[in-house]
Amino acid sequence: MKSLKYIIGAIAVLLLTGCADKISLTEAATHATVGFWYGLWHGMIVGWAFLISLFSDKVAIYAIYGNGGWYDFGYVLGLGGLSLCFTSRK
Repeated sequence: MKSLKYIIGAIAVLLLTGCADKISLTEAATHATVGFWYGLWHGMIVGWAFLISLFSDKVAIYAIYGNGGWYDFGYVLGLGGLSLCFTSRK
């Protein structure tokens, strides 16, 4: 039963990472800034973004067009929230 939980979780993460966006550096200069919700999402998909960034120069793990504090807060919360999903509770 425990392995089924991990399989369903892996499938869900793979499906959700299909929603990741990509933007060039020149487009980012004119792009509207993004806030908390984008930061939360980018924090949650950081693992997949990092793996892809190892093989592609076009992918980064952090949005350079974030609006500062709120984006950073969402990003850190997304990183921590994702780790809570995979910790074992006894």
